[in-house]
Amino acid sequence: MSDPYSTLGVAKGASEAEIKKAYRKLAKELHPDTNQNNPKASERFAQVTSAYDLLSDKEKRGQFDRGEIDGNGQPRSPFGGGGPFGGGGFRPGQGGGFQAEGVDLGDIFEGLFGGGAARGRAGPGGGFGGFGGRQAPPQKGASVEYRLAVPLDAAARLTPQRMTLRDGSTVEVKLPKGVADGTKIRLAGKGDPGPGGAGDAIVTVSLRGHAHYAREGDNIRLNLPLTLKEAVLGGPVKVPTVDGAVMLNVPKGATSGQTLRIKGRGFTKKDGERGDQLVTLQIDLPKDDAALRAFVEGWNDPRPVRGDMV
Repeated sequence: MSDPYSTLGVAKGASEAEIKKAYRKLAKELHPDTNQNNPKASERFAQVTSAYDLLSDKEKRGQFDRGEIDGNGQPRSPFGGGGPFGGGGFRPGQGGGFQAEGVDLGDIFEGLFGGGAARGRAGPGGGFGGFGGRQAPPQKGASVEYRLAVPLDAAARLTPQRMTLRDGSTVEVKLPKGVADGTKIRLAGKGDPGPGGAGDAIVTVSLRGHAHYAREGDNIRLNLPLTLKEAVLGGPVKVPTVDGAVMLNVPKGATSGQTLRIKGRGFTKKDGERGDQLVTLQIDLPKDDAALRAFVEGWNDPRPVRGDMV
């Protein structure tokens, strides 16, 4: 990635809000979850994310704007582009030596041959004057990878999770809207220490299974057992959700496999709205109930429930 501004499609003087808006638009279009059969989109998504990471960090953005680091966050050569001496070529020095256009070679040779000795050989007019190149900034520490197992119901509620870092400290991780299995969260300054400051922690979310809930896109599915009486007569029944129990009105004559919907009790989407909870009814009959058996023996259902299946 050569220019993070071009990658995000914003001007160099763009505000933080403009940069964030451009990133969100591109991330929504290129996210791997919606481009599973398009590897180029995944590659582009990674480039866009890397560009946003650099430009959303004020320190890194300033270093890039000053030419201290490149679009990948790596220090640039102190001699600039176009070859080891900035592409300016050589011209004769004052004492018969040579110096590059715009670059004085004195300090380079002093570093190679030992300070005063180099000066003694070159002499005052030997072309080994001062060198005004910019020193590369100190490197930040390395990033550290972590995996965070999150219960499915907690992920649906975006409940912050606490995790322990390898230095023994604990941090609270805020789950982003649209969190899914494999989502990566960056914790700035929580990586390895370095001369230029600590690196980052990269946390990959892993959603844990649940005894009762299953995720279906942004919705949550729950199989709800019903007694025969509840199914026949209908009425309100208590139903668990990720946000706590609610009362659900079961229609009279409900059947197994019938699905009811509870609005807004699913996963939080990237736009802040929530999916639904899908409740699939399952009539649970007792194995050996004399009264029920006596009733059924004296009752006949004339409907052709299997139609033309047989």
